[in-house]
Amino acid sequence: MAEFIVFAGSANPALAAAVVQALGVQAGTAQVERFPDGESSVKVLESVRGKDVYLLQPTCPPVNDNVMELLVFADACRRAAARRIHAIVPYYGYARSDKRHGRREAITASMVALLMRAAGIDHVVTLDLHTDQVEGFFPGPFDTLTAVPPLCEALAPRLAADAVVVSPDAGRVKLATQYATRLDRPLAVLHKRRDSGTRTEVTHLVGDVEGRPCLIIDDLISTGGTLVESVAALREAGAAGFLVCATHGLLLRNAVDRLADAGVERLFVTDTVPPCDDRRGIVQVVSVAPLLAHALRQLTQDRSLQELF
Repeated sequence: MAEFIVFAGSANPALAAAVVQALGVQAGTAQVERFPDGESSVKVLESVRGKDVYLLQPTCPPVNDNVMELLVFADACRRAAARRIHAIVPYYGYARSDKRHGRREAITASMVALLMRAAGIDHVVTLDLHTDQVEGFFPGPFDTLTAVPPLCEALAPRLAADAVVVSPDAGRVKLATQYATRLDRPLAVLHKRRDSGTRTEVTHLVGDVEGRPCLIIDDLISTGGTLVESVAALREAGAAGFLVCATHGLLLRNAVDRLADAGVERLFVTDTVPPCDDRRGIVQVVSVAPLLAHALRQLTQDRSLQELF
């Protein structure tokens, strides 16, 4: 087993501290700063020569700052002769930019993956990617863990026996099916049609939700617009209550207020990104620190991560 060291970026210090504590090690020492003009600066303050380096840095908002910090951190470790550099990126920013929607658009997810490799990152670990094809953009090992098990453990006591698991669109069916299987509940799917390029409209529902509470599943919540539309469609179909669950709770632009006003009773997210201000008291945060610590423990011993999928 190679000697290893874990460094925490500045994006989510609480999660990094919890992971390090669960591992039973001390975080590596580094000076991470931003200059007055916004440039990132990283100085590694202890030797990494010949060591496996694990950089824990979600690329959540401010996305560009956190991506750049990760790249600078990796480059600093590479130039200091680290043996291998593993980027532990619980929330992977730009994953939604995985294809061109117009003829003159960038595929930013691919560009970010190539930048990570160019900076010296050998291996990426993340959780519940928005689209699986992002894994193929990185020219090296890429592992996507899932927060479904810990979230299901938190959901089980709150979920009614007659509840239905709902996918808000066709793209989330695979993820919602995992929840439905683990929770032993039926699955329903909302089908949407995109109008005028940006506006979406729920056209029909596959499954029976009349008189039953619904658990709506997504991989991430940004502004909450998709989920508000989903709640409205399910209420029109006769659903009797609403829970929402997503791995990544960005919760931007008053998303919590919008969801609470729409009738969402409880919102389950993880700590892949720093927690939002939950003024409405509906957010329940489930930590993925034990999951990430387990993954790091396996990696430091060159063991398979299969049991975590």
